[in-house]
Amino acid sequence: MNPMKLKLVRHLWGVDLTRGLRHYLPHWREQGYEALEVSIRYVPDRGAFLRFLEENRFGWIPQVYSCLFTPGGTVSEHLDSLREQIEECLDHNPIFFNAQSGYDGWTASEAEDFYGAALSLEKEIGIPIAHETHRMRYFGNPWQTRDILKKFPDLRLTCDFSHWVCGCERLLPDCAEVIALAASQCLHLHARVGHEEGPQVPDPSAPEYASHLVAHEGWWEQIWHSQLARGFAISTLTPEFGPPPYLQTLPHTNAPVADLTKVCDWMAGRQRRRFASITTPARNLP
Repeated sequence: MNPMKLKLVRHLWGVDLTRGLRHYLPHWREQGYEALEVSIRYVPDRGAFLRFLEENRFGWIPQVYSCLFTPGGTVSEHLDSLREQIEECLDHNPIFFNAQSGYDGWTASEAEDFYGAALSLEKEIGIPIAHETHRMRYFGNPWQTRDILKKFPDLRLTCDFSHWVCGCERLLPDCAEVIALAASQCLHLHARVGHEEGPQVPDPSAPEYASHLVAHEGWWEQIWHSQLARGFAISTLTPEFGPPPYLQTLPHTNAPVADLTKVCDWMAGRQRRRFASITTPARNLP
């Protein structure tokens, strides 16, 4: 049996796209990225973007945002928005869709209606939809997420636990059961480290955030072991650290306190090494 492989994904959040994608290609190749994650609505030239993917054999994970970033909205409005954005991408070979979906102010009944219909949409298009654990969305809360996952065991997640750490203001010591359930339904991983007062530490390599890094990496290992058990051939990971204001800045100057590209690349390289140590079968000694 072939071991599960890791596909590193580069997001375009914070990347200066006015320089063109080819400007970044040598560096992305060197770092081992094999796919891009971005909404088709946030690239300046759709045609150039799609040609870049095809000519350079990069995969694509489209990001979709039900009702975009406007709070509120009915179940039907969120479903219509989700479908519209997905249909824009269907002809361009998406690996799967990463969806920031739902509304955190819904009742449990409304959420059940939405995610049940989203599963039907997924079956209709024949391409997975991974719903992100994201603030402002229904899955921004661990316990709401738990209840929907138990209701819909076929629902897939993009796990970004940094949102839960920030929203709950703790390293989730009381959420082991919820994290295990989320890991068992996780399709895609956003490898960002959060802290009690924010969704992104300034630099995950800094010793003052060692405990936060260790906690997140333990959760990510659970995801990998679950994916192995489920027979995944490929696991996808995006080191989704973002630009200011996600990345902290110095007062008065607004200067970033860390280099975003270096942070993303450091995390990608570290998780590639950790993944290999976990998923590579031990060789028999002579």
